[in-house]
Amino acid sequence: MKQELNQKQLKIINKNHNYQFYQAQNQIVKKQNTKLVSSLEQAIINVGLKDGMTISFHHHFRHGDSTVEQVLKVIDKLGIKDLKITASSLTKAHNCLIDYIKSGVVTGLESSAFRGKLGDAISEGILKQPVVIRSHGGRARAIANGETKIDVAFLAATSSDDMGNATGIFGKSICGAFGYAMVDAEYAKNVIVITDNIVAYPNKKTSINQTKVDYVVEVASIGDNTKISSGEVHEEFTLKEKMIAENIVKVITNTEHFKNGFSFQTGTGGASQASLLMLKKAMIEKQIKAGFFLGGITKGHVELLETGFVEKLLDVQSFDLDAAKSLEVNPNHIEISADFYANPLNKGCATNKLNYGILSALEIDRNFNVNVLTGADGYLRGASGGHSDVAFGSDISIVAVPLIRGRIPSVTNEIQTIVTPGKSIDVIVTENDICINPLRKDLIKQLTDAGIKLTTIEQLVEKAYKIVGKPSLIQYDTNRPIAIVEYRDGTIIDLIYQVKPFTL
Repeated sequence: MKQELNQKQLKIINKNHNYQFYQAQNQIVKKQNTKLVSSLEQAIINVGLKDGMTISFHHHFRHGDSTVEQVLKVIDKLGIKDLKITASSLTKAHNCLIDYIKSGVVTGLESSAFRGKLGDAISEGILKQPVVIRSHGGRARAIANGETKIDVAFLAATSSDDMGNATGIFGKSICGAFGYAMVDAEYAKNVIVITDNIVAYPNKKTSINQTKVDYVVEVASIGDNTKISSGEVHEEFTLKEKMIAENIVKVITNTEHFKNGFSFQTGTGGASQASLLMLKKAMIEKQIKAGFFLGGITKGHVELLETGFVEKLLDVQSFDLDAAKSLEVNPNHIEISADFYANPLNKGCATNKLNYGILSALEIDRNFNVNVLTGADGYLRGASGGHSDVAFGSDISIVAVPLIRGRIPSVTNEIQTIVTPGKSIDVIVTENDICINPLRKDLIKQLTDAGIKLTTIEQLVEKAYKIVGKPSLIQYDTNRPIAIVEYRDGTIIDLIYQVKPFTL
């Protein structure tokens, strides 16, 4: 029996606190011992999704994702319209969005990339308002600081228990690291976990825990994990890619950070991936071991971990099934969130610890500004990804690019779209040349002292133009913006406009 408190004591206690005294017959919190519901439709009804709200998806299944289409089919059936989608990335698996845009179910998009037919449709003005393109770090920042408010996050998990302890590491369709989904789960108002593999409570290892989840839904399939690595990741390389990779390694091994404990991130470009294999040979020759590799992790990274050439892998997204499987068995293969990875406004992101960042590009201009979004036709083709995040954070950022592609120069006077500003790009490497940003006098000295011949950016542009000629600039309709390109800190770095129709 509790001691009775007089009115004077109550006034003192409640002066700064609004207490409620326990009453057995009036418990505030309802007991919940399962979050599993019978269908996706029921979960959507339960969270109260309405017209005009914002929903989110992650892209850890990449080209094999089937969750987005399943969710939108149910939303369409329920008659919900005018939704904004914020996705960590959109691939060719998401061409279904075109139909939902046309029907008014989807009216706004935010993502790191818009590829395939969806990219074409956006480039041709299918949406009334411009899409917003952010880097992976920029998206994490926007969600964490409330700029992007997610009403409902739909998170495909390869295993989950009935309370929502979920992961991408275990199950019949594993996808690996859950870095982008972690951010959505942390900040979304409502979270629905969608899985094709319900396990007994508690799930043995979780990327998302039950305290963040509202409902769990079991479906037949969440995606085809064999398509995670399709397109961007490969093990065989062209002669040109190998030549570029050799120059990447030449830069790395002749600069001051190449010593025991160095850190490194590669992109998805062929030359970047080839450089990882060549770097191993240099590490063996000089008896050097890396401290950590960061970012999207592949089989090549895992092999270096297992053979002792790198101490840890920090994985925000597994780029193939070998990497996904490694997360379960290798304690030094560590899953990280996109916020940990690259949010520029948190208290310290992992990209700031990088010594070397290897990046790809569609084109680069005389000021070292980089375009990774729009192709030679002005249409959306590539992805912002972690490009600007890695470029800013790395001690030495290296852009690996062929001098020309077909009849198109990769190094040119003026690029179509600025994604990464030139001041954060240190080195350009082509199949035959190495070019250092004039701002990096220290690198120029280090490589010159090592006997490496350097080329200026002006010489690279002239060399490219001699081979294919000076390109004509695309004509854009400046009254029709189709995309806003944000820099990682949230400032607008460029606008992408609809291409004017070609006329003879």
